Amino acid sequence: MIVNGSATSLTVDPRVTLLDALRERLQLPGTKKGCDRGQCGACTVHVDGRRVVSCLTLLATVDGASVTTIEGLADGDRPHPLQRAFVDHDGLQCGFCTPGQIMSAAAIIDEGGARTDAEVREQMSGNICRCSAYPGILAAIRQARTEMR
Repeated sequence: MIVNGSATSLTVDPRVTLLDALRERLQLPGTKKGCDRGQCGACTVHVDGRRVVSCLTLLATVDGASVTTIEGLADGDRPHPLQRAFVDHDGLQCGFCTPGQIMSAAAIIDEGGARTDAEVREQMSGNICRCSAYPGILAAIRQARTEMR
């Protein structure tokens, strides 16, 4: 598979999830392990441009795919527009859910969604923020969708 633009090969037990491979084998800790049941969205990454919850994705199912994590979203030292917008609008408090929130938001903007605040709320409903930074998250997505389009 390709992870953040680099070819990567792993030999693992077939039961290993993408989340565990990213964090434990590839040392990419930005993808967070929250509920480990696919309910909180903290582990959201992109596989071939589509968002997936990596805790429910077996590593074997992404053989040959392109995987992007929060570490690979930036352009070198230049943060992605969503990363900047989350800082600008205080879209993070404890920061635990932030990588998953940003990865989900990037996907819905790329997919052409997130045209209205109501669409953003609906399409981001799988990403939970326990600190309730939702107003800042929404403002950040508004800013970034303008920049990204």
